[in-house]
Amino acid sequence: MLWNYIYLLVAIMFEVVATTALKETQGFTRLMPSLVSVAGYAFAFYFLSLPLRSMPVGVVYAIWCGAGIILITAIGWLWFRQALDAPALIGMGLIMAGVMVINLFSKTLVH
Repeated sequence: MLWNYIYLLVAIMFEVVATTALKETQGFTRLMPSLVSVAGYAFAFYFLSLPLRSMPVGVVYAIWCGAGIILITAIGWLWFRQALDAPALIGMGLIMAGVMVINLFSKTLVH
């Protein structure tokens, strides 16, 4: 089970790198960010497929999306200086709470 979470963490990291690079592609008109984005998504989907061998797809996807949303939002705020208002922060908190509830209390994690 630990390896499933390691693979999922690696998938999340690749997805975050790919999405961050996607902003810099300017519609896939810049080569390097475009290559980073495409490669990052390819690796992200590969590593995402590994925990799906023994974990429910809905749970894996919820964790992947929730963590990705939080990390991308943090990068947008820190790196791209994108503003976050109170509703955005509350929404992020609810997403984090949802991911924590799944991980701490869900019995569907083991297949």
